[in-house]
This record gives sequence, structure tokens and C-alpha cells, in this order.
Amino acid sequence: MVKKSSIGGWAFIWGGYSEAPIPLEEVLKKISELGFDGFELGAFPPHLESNTKENRMKIKELLKKYNLGVSGVAAPFPSPATSSREDYIKAVKNNLELCVDLNIPKLRVDTVDPPTGIPGGMDYETCFSKVASVWDKAADICAKDGVKLVWEFEPGFLFNKPSEVVRMVYKIDNPNFSIMFDSCHAYMCAVMASRQMGKKETLPKGVVQFAYMLTGKIGAIHLIDSDGTLHDNDTSTHVPLGKGKINFDEVIPAILDAGYKDDWWPIDLCFWPKALDATADCKKFLDKIIAKYGK
Repeated sequence: MVKKSSIGGWAFIWGGYSEAPIPLEEVLKKISELGFDGFELGAFPPHLESNTKENRMKIKELLKKYNLGVSGVAAPFPSPATSSREDYIKAVKNNLELCVDLNIPKLRVDTVDPPTGIPGGMDYETCFSKVASVWDKAADICAKDGVKLVWEFEPGFLFNKPSEVVRMVYKIDNPNFSIMFDSCHAYMCAVMASRQMGKKETLPKGVVQFAYMLTGKIGAIHLIDSDGTLHDNDTSTHVPLGKGKINFDEVIPAILDAGYKDDWWPIDLCFWPKALDATADCKKFLDKIIAKYGK
């Protein structure tokens, strides 16, 4: 089966659109016209003002109207390190209602806390173990509804060294927990060692090596380029496909060799100033990738 294309909706409500977000229907109409198979939902205002049954059904009708699937969802979560287990699991269950109603196969999480120190007065190992334990429980809960729990590592959040990402997914060792491998974040973490605490860690073979280190553990991907810089000195600058430093003719085969088998290949233009203007060219670039590697 030919791989399916989608694009993250948060790109049209944040960054260059933070003062004037593009309405969800306008985004869906545009990407449908461009030939996308689906959409990756950013469950944040104004695309989702509140996670109520009524709002979920409105989105479901729009997706049906424009004949689009949903590849995954990014939704609000508290810190897995400093929140109580009860509060975190409550957020998981709340977001699962969205997944179930809209037939969303993947629920994205991150560590929330910045990589400026260990939060909550904990030592490193205590914090690492707490996050692992909370996500292990969350993965079990998601499994009951057939939803994958995927962690998107990035330089803007805690535990962003390649070795930490690998260690976390193996420490959890849950068949329903895996990594969301964003090509841009992978470049900034493995090549640039951006915002890493303590001794910097890079990989000789960069993104390709990082993918192989996660063999069997990649459950979702985001495809986007990198120019080697950070957005607002925080997280990765998501550069339109083909405009940065990433060699996708090396990276895509590595991701596939590492065992990624999911049908969805989403684009992520998070924080790009004119994401909607860049979407058409990114779709053309992705189409070429899919034609070459996604059959």
C-alpha cells in the first residue's frame, strides 16, 4: 500500500499565525485541495476550543466533508515529572475520548519541562524513573482503546540526548509505547546537541544513526527539514522540506530499515512563519519521497 500524507494542524495556529490563526475548516479545505490523505490534529484553540463531545463531532463532520483521515493528535498534557500520577492519567483518558471519537491512531506526549535542570527538586534518576513509570501506565490505558502512545523528543524538552531517548523507550519496554521520530528534532539532537544538559552528545552518522539506534521502537514520524538552528532559542526550527541540511535519501531508508511500518508520513511545519504558503511545495517534496520509498 502506498504511504499516506498528512500535515500537523498546529503549524496554522502558532508561530506566524499566533495573532490570526487560520480556521480549521480553511486548513482542511486547503490540504484536501492539495491532495493530502489526512491531517494531524493539534487539539488546541481555536481548532479545538474545548474537548467536548459537541466539538469533537464538529471536527468529525469537517473531516468527513473534506474526505480526510487523521494520522495522530498532539494534545495538552501536564508534566509527567511534576504532576501527580492521577492528574496525568486523567489527561490521558480525556484525550483518549478525542482519539476514540475521531478514530485517531496515535496520541503524542512529551516531557513538557525544559532541559534547564531536573524539575521538582528531584535527582536525575528519580525524575527519569517517574516519567517512565507514568508513561508505562498511560501506554497500557491507551492500548485498551487501540491507540498508540508516542513520545516526541525534542531539544526544547527534558531528556533530549539520543542515549536518553533510547534508554527511555527500553526502560518502559511497553509494546504500546514508542518514539515519534521527527527528522528535524533528530538532527538538532543528534548532530547539533542542542540544549543538552551536561556533556554534549552527538552521533557520528547523525540522524541515520539515531534512527538505527531506535530499531523496532519508532511508532510515528514527522518529516521536515532543519537548518541547524533553534526557533526562539527553544526548540528546532522546522524548515520546509528540501530547504535545509537533511539528506532524506539517507534518512528515509534508515527509518524504514529501523522498522517503521506505519502508513502515515506526516509533514510538520511547526512555527514556520508562512506555513500555509509553504505547504504546497512540501507536499510536492513529500510526494516524491513517497513515490521513491513509500510503496
